[in-house]
Amino acid sequence: SIVVADFEAGIGTITRLANEKVDVVLVVCEPTPKSIEVGTRAADLAHEKNLGRVIVVASRVRNEDDLKVVQKAFPDFEVCPVPDDPSIVTADRQGVSPLDLPQPGPAVTALVQLAERLSPAAA
Repeated sequence: SIVVADFEAGIGTITRLANEKVDVVLVVCEPTPKSIEVGTRAADLAHEKNLGRVIVVASRVRNEDDLKVVQKAFPDFEVCPVPDDPSIVTADRQGVSPLDLPQPGPAVTALVQLAERLSPAAA
């Protein structure tokens, strides 16, 4: 079975995990100093506790410089970029899932590709 959990921002959940093992820890951060600070603490702690494979999801990446900032902050982790995408805001304003828009935006495409890479069938 597959379980995806979206926990509160910060490292609280990771600090409370004892010896639990998961397949993948996705650390989501934006290319901002505060987000990267919290994200690096979370990724390092998940790695230190040997919880499972750690992938950093660089969210709201606007350009190559944004991606480089995140990659530089996480040199020892796989970084998956998700572009900044106005269609996410459009879907939210319409009260629908971004997946339900007639034309999926680049963020949806990136997230679907990440999900496909993580699915057991891809393993």
